[in-house]
Parts: sequence; structure tokens; C-alpha cells
Amino acid sequence: MNQVSQLDRVHQAKDSLESQTIPAWITFLLAASCGLIVANLYYAQTLIGPIAAATHLSSGAAGLIVTLTQIGYVLGLLFVVPLSDIIENRRLTVISLSVVVVALVAATLASNAALFLGASLFIGLGSVAAQVLVPYASFLAAEEHRGRVVGNVMSGLLLGIMFARPLASFVSGLWGWHAIYAISAVVIALLTILLSRVLPQRQPVPSMNYGGLIRSLGTLLKNTPVLRRRAIYQASLFGTFSLFWTTVSLRLADTYHLSQQGIALFALAGVAGAVASPIAGRWADRGWTRPLTGLAFVLAAVAFLIAYLFQNDSRVTLGLLTLAAILLDMGVSGNLVLGQRAIYSLGNEARGRLNGLFMAIFFVGGAIGSSLGGWSYAYGGWGMTTLIGLAVPVLAFLYYLTEKKQA
Repeated sequence: MNQVSQLDRVHQAKDSLESQTIPAWITFLLAASCGLIVANLYYAQTLIGPIAAATHLSSGAAGLIVTLTQIGYVLGLLFVVPLSDIIENRRLTVISLSVVVVALVAATLASNAALFLGASLFIGLGSVAAQVLVPYASFLAAEEHRGRVVGNVMSGLLLGIMFARPLASFVSGLWGWHAIYAISAVVIALLTILLSRVLPQRQPVPSMNYGGLIRSLGTLLKNTPVLRRRAIYQASLFGTFSLFWTTVSLRLADTYHLSQQGIALFALAGVAGAVASPIAGRWADRGWTRPLTGLAFVLAAVAFLIAYLFQNDSRVTLGLLTLAAILLDMGVSGNLVLGQRAIYSLGNEARGRLNGLFMAIFFVGGAIGSSLGGWSYAYGGWGMTTLIGLAVPVLAFLYYLTEKKQA
């Protein structure tokens, strides 16, 4: 009887947590935390040139700098994020962030490719703490406001992604590429302490052990068509996103002869694309998920079409390339919120696993895009790279046209 009553109290506490209105300061803290954490995945994107030179990586292998970080992230999504369905979420977040701090220190001290690439893998692995916090926010939000809350938190995450590139370039121009990793190590260490002290606890009620949890991933993927479709949508868009941002810094340096500060300003312009995230969340709450999904593919295709058609070294072309970056970021960030809102509506008990699967699948797309971008730019130039980037959202749009109901 005592065990039954204790279980009832746990369920009641959980239900109370999920039904209450999320305080604005918690939303802001979660958004800021996700941005600071996930930025670690993207600092290297505009620093590929100097990092590759310092660690003696060839131009063809330079894409590994981003790809290995994304592979680490995928591994964390598949094997760490599901733990949020059975382990107290604050504790899991703190442990994951501790891994990130150690890996950032290693990257700061790295003087060869092996050490830096190994650190990159663990930076990605630990940074999945952000994907523990996003579904945590959805647990706190009422159903009718879930899209808005997730959109706000994701806008913080996406701002972290987009500000990471210009920030890394600015810092690198001043103090060298190692400095951004040293600064981030200090910031993430302080954030870990803050979150450990102020976040409310969320103790899920486990319905299975870890082995069963991992085995259930295949069943969830098989039996959840909405998850499969939304993951494929986002994988295609994120693949083109990673392909673009892995190669555009090389393009800017080679064709427009921009310094790291110039590349930083270009990347900063792309931040404007993050405005699509909270807007998409609000419009999804109104039932506009399906048409907005189609619009996301159109924006990505138009972005690469502009980049392909205008390839000279004029200022006008540079301006059009900036517009392409903004359109691409809008499509990717907006569609990400649409997808997460859709899968968070599928059920509470498996939300961590659903989110882990969703993110893992589309980050596989990102890893493929990064490695493909490095290869295509090295052997086919910007023309081949942009043609590949154009083809992917077009094919994804054709797949989207087969959707018979809102997903």
C-alpha cells in the first residue's frame, strides 16, 4: 500500500508540474542555456581553415572538424537523451555539461588533429544536454501554449547556433582559434553550477530499464509515422544547412577575400533567420503546420538557387549570398520548431526518446551534409556544392507532397 500511495503521489506531482504555467524566467533561462550549450557544436564552422592548418588536416578532410562533433551529438541523442525518461533531468543535464567542460578544455589545449577531433566528438556527446532541456520545457508548458514555449526555447537554441559562427570568428581574429574554446569552457562551467542550483527537479516515473529503453527506440520509430516524416523533413534541411555553413566560410575567403572579422559579419547576418522560430511556433498552435512545412522547403531551395546563379566576386553577389543565408536559416529554424511541436504532442512518457530519435536522425543528415560539403567544395567547387544543396530540398518537397494529413 505504501508503494502504491507513493507512486500515486509521484504521478500527481508530475501531473501538477506539467499542468502549471511555465514562469517567464524559466523559459528565458532554458532558452539561454540551450543557446550557450549548442553553440559549442558550431564554433568550428567558420574556423575550419585555421583549425585545419594548425592541426595539419588536408582540405578534403577538413569537413571532419564539424562532422565528428555532429557524430558525437547523434550518439548522445540515441544513448544519453533517452535517459531523460528514467533519470532526474537536472542531474542528467549537469553530468552531460561536465563532459562538455572537460572536452572544451582539451580542445583549447589541442595542437594536433587526433586530440582536437577526439575533443570534438565529446563536445558533441555532452552537448545533448540541450535536448534534455527542450522536452523538459515542454513538460512545464500547458498543451495550448506548448508551441509558443518550445518556439521560444528553440529560438534561444537557434540563436546560439547562429551567433556561434560570428562570435568564433571575432574571437579568433583577436586571440586565435583556441580562445573561443577556453572562453566557452568557463561559460559552460558557470552555467552548470547555475542550473544545478535553480532548475526545478523533474523525476520521471520509469516504466522500463535502460536496456528496454534503448530497445524501444526501434519500436517507436517503426510505430510513429509522424516522427519518421518530420525527422526526414528536418534531416534534409539540416543537411543542406550544414553543407552551406561548412563551405561558405571557405567561399568567402577564397572568392571575396574576407578576413575572419568579415566572415563573422556575414555569419552575423544569418542570425536574422532565427526570427522564424517563435513565429513558426505560434502559427503551429493555430494549425498551420503543413503549409509552413512546404514553405520551409521552398525557402531552402530558393537560397541555394540564388547561391548557384550568382557566383561572381561583386558586392551585389555577396549581398545576394547573405540573403541566401538568411532564407536558408529561416527555413531550417522554422521547420525545426514545427517538427518538435508535432512530436511533443505524441505523448509524455516517451517524449525524451521521441526527441532523441528526431534529433539523431536529422543530425545524421547534418553530419552527411558537412562531410559532403567538404568533399564537394574540394573537388567540384562552389558550383557543385550549391547544386547539391538545391537538389536536396527539392527532393524533400516532392516527398512532402505525398503527405496526406497534417504531421
